[in-house]
Amino acid sequence: QVQLVESGGGLVQPGGSLRLSCVASGKIFTIYAMGWYRQAPGKQRELVAVIGSGGSTNFADSVKGRFTISRDNAKNTVYLQMNSLKPEDTAVYSCNVKGPGFDAWGQGTQVTVSS
Repeated sequence: QVQLVESGGGLVQPGGSLRLSCVASGKIFTIYAMGWYRQAPGKQRELVAVIGSGGSTNFADSVKGRFTISRDNAKNTVYLQMNSLKPEDTAVYSCNVKGPGFDAWGQGTQVTVSS
């Protein structure tokens, strides 16, 4: 069983930055994709960013140029650096990690962008 622990959420003013982290633990031999999703109140969950095992990345159009995603394979950790945050980025952000035989989700961390 694979467990994910997220950290780094909080309250930030518009234009500010936050860095989310997600650490995977358990019986992990390899990890394919690591990603971040978000769900705002009254909206469906959406992909924010994903990074493959080879480092290829994909971003939602709404965050391109503002967010970056990276991973540390030695630490089974994925990061989401969020810059130039906007009120519409307010949501619960959840980490997702896929590997052979598992598709794990974190509990979610709240990000609120407000003045």
